[in-house]
Amino acid sequence: MAKIKKDTNLRKSILQAAITGQLISNVKGETKTGKELLDKIIEERNAKLLADWEEAKKKNSKAKKPTPIVASEITEDEIPFEIPKSWCWCRLGDVVTILGDGLHGTPKFDISGEYYFVNGNNLSNGIIEIKSDTKKVNEKEYEKYKKDLNKYTIFVSINGTIGNIAFYNNEKIVLGKSACYFNVAIEDLKKFFFYLFNTDFFLTYALDNATGTTIKNVSLGTMRNFIFPLPPLAVQNAIVAKLEEVLPLVDAYENAVLQKEELKTALPDKVKKAILQEAIQGKLTKSWRKTTTIEESGKQLLDKIIEERNAKLLAQWEEAKKKNPKAKKPAPIVPSEITEDEIPFEIPKSWCWCRLSNLCNLYTGNSINETEKKLKYTNIKDGWVYIGTKDVGFDQTINYDNGIKIPFEKDTFRIAPKNTVLMCIEGGSAGRKIAFTNQDVCFGNKLCCFNPYKYEVEKFLFYFLQSTVFIDAFKDNINGIIGGVSINKIKEMLFPLPPLAEQEKIVEIIEQILPLCEKLGG
Repeated sequence: MAKIKKDTNLRKSILQAAITGQLISNVKGETKTGKELLDKIIEERNAKLLADWEEAKKKNSKAKKPTPIVASEITEDEIPFEIPKSWCWCRLGDVVTILGDGLHGTPKFDISGEYYFVNGNNLSNGIIEIKSDTKKVNEKEYEKYKKDLNKYTIFVSINGTIGNIAFYNNEKIVLGKSACYFNVAIEDLKKFFFYLFNTDFFLTYALDNATGTTIKNVSLGTMRNFIFPLPPLAVQNAIVAKLEEVLPLVDAYENAVLQKEELKTALPDKVKKAILQEAIQGKLTKSWRKTTTIEESGKQLLDKIIEERNAKLLAQWEEAKKKNPKAKKPAPIVPSEITEDEIPFEIPKSWCWCRLSNLCNLYTGNSINETEKKLKYTNIKDGWVYIGTKDVGFDQTINYDNGIKIPFEKDTFRIAPKNTVLMCIEGGSAGRKIAFTNQDVCFGNKLCCFNPYKYEVEKFLFYFLQSTVFIDAFKDNINGIIGGVSINKIKEMLFPLPPLAEQEKIVEIIEQILPLCEKLGG
């Protein structure tokens, strides 16, 4: 069953509404604008640059005076959507004081070190995750690669997995190259940036401008040039407060929808398994047995099957003696012995336990390689259709129109007669692909034919082979590199044999209920 993905469209829509001013555009009493906030940030950054320059001159009188920072020019064509009048557009490089990435060399790792080597995949939903396989470095190695990380720092992954975000919280870390860090000019900006980098608006920009094919990489220049809408600080705070109120409810809703979809998808399969288990234990027909006279028990049916098999063996021996008077008389078949410890569950008194070898002739088909198929058996007009594992669907259908046929004169090929069961018993589909034949077919060596000695049991057998008790027994016996179960192991598996009339009733009930199960997922 394919894994169902969480639908995050509602969350994405709310975040998009937040950065376009549709969630909150103005705050009562707010008189400042986004442009004034940007000017203030740039003013403070320039003041810091000058202060740093004054300090530098004390050590080097020729220290170069820094070029003043000015707000980036943004053309009309670059603006992606309309924002409130009190907001303004700016570039990320305008409002961060440091923008860089982690080290590009490989540090010397030290299992006893105090500092963790953190990459983009350690950033998650605002926090730095230290995983069991996160490597460490010691103090000496940390000093080589330490960055200016402080309460103003935000991390964003820009190499490989793009868009993971975390705040710095005094963790002892060294950054790998896939983690980009920047320090905002005002600490209050941090949470707004957290939500900004969670939007499809940012992720689309980052991915559209990323380089690389196998591993996507967003350059620092691309990050600096990211254009985003800057609301006044009070509006930012109001947006953050509203998102912190609303998004947990959205997450709860999306998780509930996900669980509902998973249940909806899993329910038909779970109900089917439950029905089949009830069926093979005789619970589906409990009321039916109370009003019906059982004329032939499961034990009598088994004895009859074995009697007919012995009669057939004797008849074949008589024929063989005509050609070879010394032909050996076959040993009579007797019901397999079954110990109390082997019996997995209780069955009705009118049923009996037997082994599949008592009930069926089990055999695999013939192996044909792809060259033989193309050269010998393609476009044959008259012959048996050859069924390989790929021709049996997970939906219990068989593709008879595969263009491969075995000429009728090829009597060395094994046949699965009409109305018998084919099951894959080797490879990745072992125990999972099963189907009824609606005509005589030749078949591959990874398929097993379950050919009942008594024709009427084939439908009940088909459903038994899909039951949890059989599938569990099958899985317990899988071995080998490819993964499969031998014919001899399958022959030894137990089968609960009801009277024929009850088998027919069970099949009738199953085929009435199972279509209803499928509708549960609709």
